[in-house]
Amino acid sequence: MTEPPAPPQPAPPPRIAAEYILPLRWSSDDGLDELTAYLRRLREWVDVTVVDGSDPERFAVHALAWQGLVRHAPVAVARGANGKVRGVLTGITIARHEAIVIADDDVRYEHGSLAAVVTALQRADLVKPQNHFQPLPWHARWDTARTLLNRGLGSDYPGTYGVRRSTVTATGGYDADVLFENLELERTVRAAGGVVSTRPDILVVRRPPSARHFVSQRVRQAYDSFAQPWRLVLEASILPVLVCAGRRPAALVGLLAVLMAVAERGRRRHGGRAVFPASSILWVPFWIAERGVATWIAIGLRLRGGVRYSGRRLARAAHPVRTIRRRLTQAGMSPPDRSRSR
Repeated sequence: MTEPPAPPQPAPPPRIAAEYILPLRWSSDDGLDELTAYLRRLREWVDVTVVDGSDPERFAVHALAWQGLVRHAPVAVARGANGKVRGVLTGITIARHEAIVIADDDVRYEHGSLAAVVTALQRADLVKPQNHFQPLPWHARWDTARTLLNRGLGSDYPGTYGVRRSTVTATGGYDADVLFENLELERTVRAAGGVVSTRPDILVVRRPPSARHFVSQRVRQAYDSFAQPWRLVLEASILPVLVCAGRRPAALVGLLAVLMAVAERGRRRHGGRAVFPASSILWVPFWIAERGVATWIAIGLRLRGGVRYSGRRLARAAHPVRTIRRRLTQAGMSPPDRSRSR
């Protein structure tokens, strides 16, 4: 009896005309195998460039692991304290495509979400998708509360952007002496007259950090609010408000209920229920208390000259759009070419 013919294999997904830039600087290779497996899958969809700022010994290990898999390049931009920015600018300089996807080393795209970002770049200069943690250990659930509050009030700041190469190069790049580098990039594009497309419906997986790294970043993330003065004022008011409300338990419960309702709104918007568990809003009180404490520690660091980063103190979280626009005007930078095909 003859065997039935094997079912036809599904056709591979179409290749995406874009450059995927992954800047990294590792002090440990604990995640090397998992990242290599992701790069092996990713390179079937898109051209990949890893810009590696690791020490020479680790760089050599990475070069061997990724030989013939992706383009592996050293950081070529020397100016600036923020190594990620220098890595991104290096990658943009050597990119082979106009459409570029920049992603941290913990971001994990699927073909559909990657294609959606690149497609959106046909009508925008910068595309901002939405990250969500997978898996969800306790500290990822804690930080998800921040994500949902951001979504409930507007939009979140992901660890990945889509950008047009011509737009970024027309501005001369963005400042590498800031802490909130993604906001600096976004504001640079806006200052140049570029179109920013916020796409909270494009959901992209992000691997959670270790619990130790999560704890170490609490004050550093609170410091980013110096780039958004209205937010800094709100976050600095958390502790005084909680102290006052603590004398009236009903008021405190009411306040927390309102904040959890905002987070639930963020969870329900733009398909968020598919990736954000309903229990996520229960972590809102913990994140609010954390940010209230961390903000005042960040204010103290600002008075001392800023946050320590790469052996020096950085005081600037990100520049206002008007400051960047003034720099571009003084440098004679031209806005993005609006005659390009859509």
